[in-house]
Amino acid sequence: MGGCSPHQSQASQAVDRHTDALTLRVDDMTCGHCAGTIKKAIEAGLPGTTVEADPASKLVSIRGSTDLTLIKALVTEAGYTPTNA
Repeated sequence: MGGCSPHQSQASQAVDRHTDALTLRVDDMTCGHCAGTIKKAIEAGLPGTTVEADPASKLVSIRGSTDLTLIKALVTEAGYTPTNA
């Protein structure tokens, strides 16, 4: 569930906003652990997708699926709150 402490700093990766990718904002993604949890949840729920999650920008970029409703549901089930970027 979301709620990692901000003291858990890890190097973040920049999320490229590809024209063929869906991008969500997840304001309660605060650290690398959160990003990994969200990435795993989406990739497990939608095999074949590629997910980049950046806690610094609060953005999650998903390539390989256009099912925004399912992606948001997977992020919510992982304990986070997705919004449109």
